[in-house]
Parts: sequence; C-alpha cells; structure tokens
Amino acid sequence: MTQTSAVRPLVGTTAPTFRAEDTFGNTIDLQSYRGRSVLLSFYRNAACALCNLRVHELIQKFPAYQLAGLDVVAVFEAPRENLLQYVGKQDAPFPIIGDPQGRLYDLYGVEVSEAKVAASMAAPEGQARVQAAAAAGFELIREEGSNFYRIPADFLIDGDGILRRAYYAELVGQHLPFTEIDVFLNRAAKA
Repeated sequence: MTQTSAVRPLVGTTAPTFRAEDTFGNTIDLQSYRGRSVLLSFYRNAACALCNLRVHELIQKFPAYQLAGLDVVAVFEAPRENLLQYVGKQDAPFPIIGDPQGRLYDLYGVEVSEAKVAASMAAPEGQARVQAAAAAGFELIREEGSNFYRIPADFLIDGDGILRRAYYAELVGQHLPFTEIDVFLNRAAKA
C-alpha cells in the first residue's frame, strides 16, 4: 500500500498555507511566519520513537535556529491527547500540531507506504535509528489507532513564503539532514 496526494507542492512556488491548532490551543497560521524562515516538519504518530528522537534533536538545535531566523512547526498524524502523552513530555519550544485526519499531510503530498515502513525496519540505517532512540529513552511503541505507515517529510520555507526545499523520506527515520538546514540558513543570511 503506497499512497500520496495527487499534487506535491513545487519548490520555488508559494508554500501551501494553512491554519491549525497546536497542542496548547494556539492558532498556527503559516502566513503569520512571513519575514522568517520555517522548517515545516511532518512526522508519523505521537508514539513513534524515531519521530520523538528527531523532535529531541530539534529541541537541542532550536536556540541556534531561532537566532538564525528559523522557526519550526511540527505536525503529527495524532490527536492532541496522544501528543501530550508522548511528544508533550519533551516540552518542545516550537508548536506541535495534531492532524489525525491527515489534511495537512494531503496538502503537502506526504505519502503513506507499507513497503517503505517494512524496508525501514530491515535497513541498517533504520536499526541504528531505533537503537539511538532507545538510548535517548524513546521506546518503540505502536500507537493504537494511528497510521503506522506514514512516511516523514520536511519543508524549508523562506521569509517570503516560498518553498525552497521539499524532502520526502525514503525510510521512517529519515528527515532533512541538519547540514542542509544549515546551508539554507547560511544562504538566507547572505541574501
């Protein structure tokens, strides 16, 4: 089973905008970020150990990203209660949106793939990320009622609202490399 939205947004065009509520009831309007760059990061579900590891890594980098003019918005295909139970324990300094119906995932063409999830668990890279997540205290738990086959994706949006990078993962633990985010920030600082 592999499914994607019919249309993925094109790099160089205006990023699809949305309004959604974060875990604390705040309205997140993507247009309100104009003037700053945004890393829009899509995850699987709230209990995903690999997703929680990436959030943990982003929390560590967030102060430097803020200074460089980059905001982070995280989206999970999970209801608020599950986000608070799992991801909420990390007290992330950036908004986390629950999108249990997958509407924002569809807006950005983020895929569902049973084959890629199976390949992720078999790949050495996947096993290494599972071990890294466990070492950081994130258990491999299957969230009841979640979309277990969602694949992560990341998007870099500039201060004008233009999509500058679209990254669709091939394996569950993959996200846009931090080195690419740093290059993006360096280019933005020179512009």
